[in-house]
Amino acid sequence: MLHNNNNTDDDNNKTSTNTGLGYYFMESDHHHRNNNNNGSSSSSSSSAVKAKIMAHPHYHRLLAAYVNCQKVGAPPEVVARLEEACASAATMAGDAAAAAGSSCIGEDPALDQFMEAYCEMLTKYEQELSKPLKEAMLFLQRIECQFKNLTISSTDFACNEGAERNGSSEEDVDLHNMIDPQAEDRELKGQLLRKYSGYLGSLKQEFMKKRKKGKLPKEARQQLLEWWSRHYKWPYPSESQKLALAESTGLDQKQINNWFINQRKRHWKPSEDMQFVVMDPSHPHYYMDNVLGNPFPMDLSHPML
Repeated sequence: MLHNNNNTDDDNNKTSTNTGLGYYFMESDHHHRNNNNNGSSSSSSSSAVKAKIMAHPHYHRLLAAYVNCQKVGAPPEVVARLEEACASAATMAGDAAAAAGSSCIGEDPALDQFMEAYCEMLTKYEQELSKPLKEAMLFLQRIECQFKNLTISSTDFACNEGAERNGSSEEDVDLHNMIDPQAEDRELKGQLLRKYSGYLGSLKQEFMKKRKKGKLPKEARQQLLEWWSRHYKWPYPSESQKLALAESTGLDQKQINNWFINQRKRHWKPSEDMQFVVMDPSHPHYYMDNVLGNPFPMDLSHPML
């Protein structure tokens, strides 16, 4: 029963709050309608409502919450103008309140509820606006740090190499110049271009070299293994077959040659018949591989050894 009584009290409080706030809205709407119908008399009523709002103790809080919403994502010069306008409006409100006499909390409960509700609403609205912007800024900062980590080693190497060619190890280049994450887009793009445009080409070449030295692509290796399985008894592709493999895998002929050389060394042992074919100088296969030019010179022992 006590729990139900508490709920009833809460409901009554909410009802009275909503009723008071709704009453203030109805009064404001009434002034607005009179403004359309009665001319100057309603205009004075609207001015009276505005004066009451500006004289309320929460007016500065309401004004700051509104300006903060406008400042989210705005450029620095716009933020500065908004702050100046806010300070000017606060000064005008203070002068008006001093002349007319500022109100106190409790004199007009409906106005108190109106000011409190709008302050909370604007504060939540600012938070909703700021959240995706902050997440985007954090993401850009992480990308910037990763970009610096990728390029700083190439930058050091290129600058040291250039200094040695010029006979001097001192250059007016600040490699550790930090970029302000709050700078404008143009300044950020300009700094990135000035700092890294000369090193992106060398960085790309370095990545390409590492890629060539690494393993072959999975799809290309799978196609080579399929060809290997079909021709396991004699895994020596002809020139036309190598060209076809190069076209289908996207590899060059040198990569294909090296792959077959290594594959035969590690995974292929010719049968007795094939050993006879390989070692018999009178056999046509021997003649084709060793006299007409073995496409895999590293795969067999040198005839003079």
